[in-house]
Amino acid sequence: MTNPAEILPGVIFYGYLSAERKEKVCFWNNHTLVLQVSGQFTMETAGQTISMTAGEMLLIGKNQLGTLTKTPLPGGNYETIIISLQEDLLRKIALEEHIEAGLKYIGPPNILIPTNEFLRGYFQSIIPYVRSLSAVLTEEMGMLKVKEGVKLLLNAMPGLRSFLFGFSEPHKIDLEKFMLTNFRFNVPVEKFAQLTGRSLAAFKRDFQKAFGVPPRQWLQDKRLNEARHLIEHKHQKPSAIYLELGFESLSHFSHSFKKKFGKAPTAQLT
Repeated sequence: MTNPAEILPGVIFYGYLSAERKEKVCFWNNHTLVLQVSGQFTMETAGQTISMTAGEMLLIGKNQLGTLTKTPLPGGNYETIIISLQEDLLRKIALEEHIEAGLKYIGPPNILIPTNEFLRGYFQSIIPYVRSLSAVLTEEMGMLKVKEGVKLLLNAMPGLRSFLFGFSEPHKIDLEKFMLTNFRFNVPVEKFAQLTGRSLAAFKRDFQKAFGVPPRQWLQDKRLNEARHLIEHKHQKPSAIYLELGFESLSHFSHSFKKKFGKAPTAQLT
């Protein structure tokens, strides 16, 4: 079985692990509902760190960057169900149910969902499809499950109406503030442009105006300067920070560090 396995292509996924794994970087295009079956799920974004264990549910807001740590508990495994709340489906639900977003959502981008009997029952109704190789979740049944989940979320937390059904594109946010907060994430410049509500050309133009250098050059310098600070003042080892700072490999990080500062990062520790 691949991990995560697609139970309903592009919509419902099942993740299973027997050993801890930390993802380098994740990007959520759509609102995403995570149902934790077993083990511990920890998500870190620029503004939030959220952990949950078996039986808990998390609603992740769209257009975000973050890292995930998936940890099986002692003697057990890590299992999670992920439901991608794609915008075209949410629009369809809004039309069918005559739902209007109302006021603009201004709360946190990621929300732990309080459990209740209805959500607990919904949670249990999906598990057989992900644990049984013989169970088949047709597209029609899968979409009904997603709709049911959305309705139960609204019943449990009516304030999510503006969260789920606010369909406006990302507004043109403060580029400088966003980049200073998210520079560690190793994603293409095109993704940074999307997240700041700009075309790639507009992003590069605004970036040059804000920082005086092209995006890739600034990202490289910013990450290396941060690395030097962490090594010299926080006494952290290069092997412990290079992934966190957006470098693909330790060798790439060491080469870039030496090219910029004239000596290898390990020399900073002596």
